[in-house]
Amino acid sequence: MNREQFFGQLATLDEQRLRKALWNLYWRGPAATRERIEAEIDPDQHGRVKRPSKQPADPHQVLEEVDEFVALARSGAYMAGDRRVSPRERTRWRLTFKRLVSDAQDGLRDRDATAAATALERLIDLACESRDYEYFHSEDPMEAAGFVVSDAVALLWAELQAHYGFAGFAERAAPQLIRWESRHGWTRSGWGRVSQKEISLASVLAQMLPAPDMWVGFTDRYLDALDRLARDDAATPNHAWRPTGQDRDRRTAALAEWHPLLLDRLIGSEAEDRLDRLTRHPALGGPELGFLQAQVAHQRGDVSNARSLAHESLQQLPGHQDFLDFATQIGAPPPRAQQSIKEHSR
Repeated sequence: MNREQFFGQLATLDEQRLRKALWNLYWRGPAATRERIEAEIDPDQHGRVKRPSKQPADPHQVLEEVDEFVALARSGAYMAGDRRVSPRERTRWRLTFKRLVSDAQDGLRDRDATAAATALERLIDLACESRDYEYFHSEDPMEAAGFVVSDAVALLWAELQAHYGFAGFAERAAPQLIRWESRHGWTRSGWGRVSQKEISLASVLAQMLPAPDMWVGFTDRYLDALDRLARDDAATPNHAWRPTGQDRDRRTAALAEWHPLLLDRLIGSEAEDRLDRLTRHPALGGPELGFLQAQVAHQRGDVSNARSLAHESLQQLPGHQDFLDFATQIGAPPPRAQQSIKEHSR
């Protein structure tokens, strides 16, 4: 926003909401921001002796510390039986994690934010993995650390866009969206203080794409990222314990909120052909992909194909509420879906 737009937005706030906004900035902001606010509130404080603000850590040193911390966590050193991590440090991993996150976020304000952005990216990777892997002695690591993944990603993406422009941001953020998005958040319990603050990355991203051209540009980078994943999947041996198809299904389910947003923005536009690539992409699969194909067919007026695809998706996930609602909407709930609807209505 420019100055006029900013003051125009402020004009809609009453005094209480202005005070709350200023307090949030003061309480949650870095030391430099707090000092600026204090100077505006009490100009006479310039004559007082002030403690020097904490100097930001060197971003390259932070990245080295992050790499070491992440490597130790993934090796199991924070669990037990490794002299590289002391018993005391194993109980203090949350403090180390929070300090590294804070240092990385502070480093994003540096003129060259590359090292800080990489450090924060790797910490977010670790946070996402900690939901499924036992890296620390904690029943719910991110809840214990107070780390809101979606907030950290929103900050990172905003800084990437500011530093690299939209094209550079889209190229970096598209694979991160695929890697990090989670349908049910990033805490294990799904409830608690941290979980209540989480929002989907699709929601974060939608707020950053105000123009139609930006949606098209980001979609292109998103499809490029899926292409790379498909090549990687083809080159990776298929393990019996976790087949490639299962990875595709989980990936598509995690992105279930993002794909309808693309459908809404691209259908009927000059960029509609991207939907054809998306719905046939080899990096995606499972009933969620069939559901997306059904939605596209319905938007194009192919009701018969939409019903057939919806039925196939419901055969794989008969109790999926979104599938049931869509099948009912297009007038084609199959017998099993009708029974499920009756059970849900009870």
